[in-house]
Amino acid sequence: MERLFGICDLALVPFRAEASDRSEMTSQLLFGDHFEILSRTEKWIYIRTAHDAYTGWIDYLQYKEITQKDYEDLSQKSFLTGLFNDLQVVKENGEVLHLVPGSSLPFYSNNCFHINNVNYTCEKVLSESSNFFEEVEQAAKFYLNAPYLWGGKSPYGIDCSGFTQIVFKQFNVRIKRDASQQALQGEVVGFLQEAKLGDLAFFDNSEGKITHVGILLNDHQIIHASGYVKINLIDNYGIYNEELKRYTHKLRIIKRYI
Repeated sequence: MERLFGICDLALVPFRAEASDRSEMTSQLLFGDHFEILSRTEKWIYIRTAHDAYTGWIDYLQYKEITQKDYEDLSQKSFLTGLFNDLQVVKENGEVLHLVPGSSLPFYSNNCFHINNVNYTCEKVLSESSNFFEEVEQAAKFYLNAPYLWGGKSPYGIDCSGFTQIVFKQFNVRIKRDASQQALQGEVVGFLQEAKLGDLAFFDNSEGKITHVGILLNDHQIIHASGYVKINLIDNYGIYNEELKRYTHKLRIIKRYI
């Protein structure tokens, strides 16, 4: 059976648990995200993303098919956009797309890139960050006050694991999509006092299931998406919200990826 592949050619596409507009949005595709098509219905395709092997459904009108060679080349020939408030790219027909941070520009060179035979231009692109320990705090704080959105991955709506994933993506560090998946990666940090900037802290519920994640700024502060992206205090018990005067998340484990 012939393998089929695709790429997201829209700014932000909902990634759903089932083949329905009413289904839960589990994540989002950003412009330039590429994937393998696993199956399809009349109006939906079931895909597996190249970046994190996440699976789900997208609308059949919200992507373009690409060749297997392009799919394989894109990991080496895509330019990851950096942190910006609004990056505008222009299609050859004059249409404008407004991209969000963490988007990819396929086969980028000298302010131009293309998807299949469609050419795009952009006047200014900020490259992805390169020094994790010097720049990760700034990258994380870029999302401060972004509203919480289940499945979201942009400054206009983001969830806890989408936040950690997209920040790490700026440094070409691949982590999985969901908090429970991210907790299986990296190396264990034994104690909070040993934690350093860029470590991830994970939190569980009463049943012991990992349900939340955030980025440690040091051994007593964490930035995370809960209601909105914010900085809270953290200790060995968990996250303490000074406004609410109580702990909101119970600490389970700390992991290091760099």
